Amino acid sequence: MHKILFPLLCATCVQVANAQTPTPKRVIDAVRSTSPIKIDGELNDEAWKTAPLATNFVEQRPQFGRLPDERTKTDFYILYDDNAVYIAGFCHEPSKDSISTELVGRDAVGVNDLVGVMFDTYQDEINGVGFYVTALGEQYDCKYSLGNEDGSWSTVYQTATKITNEGWTFEMMIPYSALRFSKEKIQSWGINFFRRRSKSGRQYFWNPIDPNKFGTMNQAGTWKGIHDIKAPIRLSFSPYLSSYLNGTPNGNGKKDWKATINGGMDVKYGISKAFTLDMTLIPDFGQVQSDNQVLNLSPFEVRYNENRSFFTEGTELFNKGNLFYSRRIGGRPLLYSGSYDGAEHVLKNPAETKLINATKVSGRTANGLGIGFFNAITKPQYAVIETAAKEQKEIETSPLTNYNILVLDQTMKNNSSVTLVNTNVMREGSAYDANVTAGLFDIYDKKVNWNGWGKIATSRLAGYEKPGQTYAGYNYEMNFGKFRGPFNFEVHEYMADDKYQQNDMGYSTNNNFLNRGFGAWYKFNKPRGIYNNIFAQASGTWSQRFRPRAYQYLSLDMNLRSQLKSLWSVGVYGNVTSEKQDFYEPRKEGLMFRKPGSWMAGFSVNSNSAKRYAIGAELYSRLSEKYHSSATEFFISNRYRFNDKLTVSLSNYNELYKNNIGFGFISEAGDSVIFGSRNVHTWENVFNVKYNFNTKMGITFRTRHYWSKVDYHRFYNLKADGYLEEVASVSQNPDNNANFFNIDMVYTWQFAQGSFINIGWKNIAERYDENVVNKYYHNLNEMVNNPQQSSFSVKVIYYLDYATLKSKRKTKV
Repeated sequence: MHKILFPLLCATCVQVANAQTPTPKRVIDAVRSTSPIKIDGELNDEAWKTAPLATNFVEQRPQFGRLPDERTKTDFYILYDDNAVYIAGFCHEPSKDSISTELVGRDAVGVNDLVGVMFDTYQDEINGVGFYVTALGEQYDCKYSLGNEDGSWSTVYQTATKITNEGWTFEMMIPYSALRFSKEKIQSWGINFFRRRSKSGRQYFWNPIDPNKFGTMNQAGTWKGIHDIKAPIRLSFSPYLSSYLNGTPNGNGKKDWKATINGGMDVKYGISKAFTLDMTLIPDFGQVQSDNQVLNLSPFEVRYNENRSFFTEGTELFNKGNLFYSRRIGGRPLLYSGSYDGAEHVLKNPAETKLINATKVSGRTANGLGIGFFNAITKPQYAVIETAAKEQKEIETSPLTNYNILVLDQTMKNNSSVTLVNTNVMREGSAYDANVTAGLFDIYDKKVNWNGWGKIATSRLAGYEKPGQTYAGYNYEMNFGKFRGPFNFEVHEYMADDKYQQNDMGYSTNNNFLNRGFGAWYKFNKPRGIYNNIFAQASGTWSQRFRPRAYQYLSLDMNLRSQLKSLWSVGVYGNVTSEKQDFYEPRKEGLMFRKPGSWMAGFSVNSNSAKRYAIGAELYSRLSEKYHSSATEFFISNRYRFNDKLTVSLSNYNELYKNNIGFGFISEAGDSVIFGSRNVHTWENVFNVKYNFNTKMGITFRTRHYWSKVDYHRFYNLKADGYLEEVASVSQNPDNNANFFNIDMVYTWQFAQGSFINIGWKNIAERYDENVVNKYYHNLNEMVNNPQQSSFSVKVIYYLDYATLKSKRKTKV
């Protein structure tokens, strides 16, 4: 495989014969505004009479290439001056009823009609930024990289809209402080304009975006002849003040209440035209959404979503290579689960470390070199124990720790790039340090038809096993594929040796593997009969253990998805997995479990999301003949939009495993591993209410109850050959009854540009028990009625922009 794969990767640099002649890109001239523009949604300013017009939009979905009729045409205008870029336009509609509107808050899209503009300021045809506004005037902004959309990025710009009987108008002012561009006196940028009409399921681009071609910014048009623009001093501060009232159950059926006041600041500074520094000092993440905790029966760590805005905004460079899992920073202490010598009781053991500060520097030079540097420091953390002599002692569970990442990403012709990533974790004292270095490549041929991409990485842990010794490993990922036209495919090989370790700052479930696989898919993009499109895919993976080399599993997948002309979507799925040699489920090195083969079938259906009532459902069933094991998963979501302001949703996930075979426990003597046949039943209900008073003010309420019961009824001893031998009785009870209950409610008021008042309420409860409670409502009732950890908070964030303050000062003078 190695002898075949590398020549194929090199071949991606060769131009493919018989490639189609590229369609000429559209060009719009840059015109400087000579009169002021008021952003009010009215297109009556004198300036717009001189603006060039972008029209004749081309449909991308559902039928690529189709032109809208006169009743639904789109007109865009664009101007610029010394301070900003101005966009305006008119979206024609037959009536107001054909416009889809919903107040969803900033950085959300929902079912809204919306328009937007995308800029590729360096014309590298890879990276870009997008600015959007809905028909009700709410904003959404994002970054693009090779067609990937990062909606976590946010900046400050102005928008206004007006709905009329013939459609809706919009205006946008995008200040240069929200953009990065070169120092050239005369510039041209990549540009594209976008419109979505939700009720019809149609979306349009000014410069056509062919769904059979790979990439987004490489299919943009050109904004030509921008003269004499200069980036302003980009300096802003977001100081915050927050107050919390926290109630913790004291074990007597009541709560102990404690009030705290916190303060800190976020700083954003434009180091140069291309680079920005972001810093958070004494951050406060107390109002972020609670984690969706689950009962984890697997041998691997659960990966949780990142909800802290500082770690989601502007991190596209740091996410390259999948080496940055931001939840490591401020996460569980290194020795949280350790044993504490002399401890009779553990009185206090914080589950999270505390972040002191974090800094990001990122940007891209005119020649396409992206540079990112990230650094964060967390405080030491301590557990408090009580000895047999009733003395209290502090035990360090996590030392003072510094985390940093350096990324160098060079873009090249034809959407190609090469990247160097280095992550480093340094801990004070005798705890080990960790370093991972990776080289990434992403190479396309001249017509962006064929692609070879991959990663080569090494890890080094200093003092991990013994002081003064280095624990080193390596990993690579190699891929080759075709991504143009209706038929696409890829083949890959991934390997990590038994010493490769990236989990100090990244995330991976396990090392010591050699996986080979393929994926193939066909896209029917032309609407026919009852469907708008069909997507068919097949993939497979053959996995081995790398050292010592041993077979692990063979898995084959297929799925078929389609959007119907009614804007409903449907899908069917299937999987076949061979008998698996599982080296991880036993939780003991040197043992292996022969997990029986199985097959799965499932389907999904989702209604038209633009309707007031929307429903989605998924059903999957897996069977295995040996042990008569079966698994059924069912998910259903309901959402009702009462009006533009109020939306309510309820989702339910139900999972039922019968005769599931899995790890139970290791005997007290440590000489045997006990497996069990168990019934696992899991319920998760999530209820959401969203009410927006207007575009600046709203309330969100979310409550989640998760319950999982694990009931073992047969036990087996794991033999040396990986098979199981039934035993009559065991010494431990591995049953589990787990409940998690959360309430998250936040009132948000954007009282000024970039400034917010947030009022939050949180309730958190969790419980594990060996005594299985069989009825769902008994579990829910216990969670609701028993004392819960509560938090009430008020947080004020005020945005101060240096350029705005300077302009106001000049005006007063």
